[in-house]
Amino acid sequence: MSENRYETAVARYFEAWNAESADDIAKAVAAAWTEDGTYTDPLADVAGHEGVAAVIAGAHAQFPGFAFRPLGAIDGHHDIVRFGWELVSVADGSAPVVGFDVIALSEDGRIRSVAGFLDRVPATA
Repeated sequence: MSENRYETAVARYFEAWNAESADDIAKAVAAAWTEDGTYTDPLADVAGHEGVAAVIAGAHAQFPGFAFRPLGAIDGHHDIVRFGWELVSVADGSAPVVGFDVIALSEDGRIRSVAGFLDRVPATA
């Protein structure tokens, strides 16, 4: 398997998470995930394009003015990819949320499943 395949999948993943409008999110999710693809982290467990798009829209609503960025190297083998990420303030560069995701890819390179882990989250009052 080509490393480019992993990098392409992760790039599409970040395109979806950083899309701004509902239409752009829907298009990016369709490009990145299979129709029955899943996303699971400590706060969400969804399937299908609509479910994934709703989670992304929810993150945008909770963290306006932030963007998801890769953190560290992308590592992959077979159909599995792992990588770190951070949620960065466009205004000041702070990163209140940091995580790590493991993605399973389909034969066409789209995401079948994401298992997400949150390493740092903001304190809640």
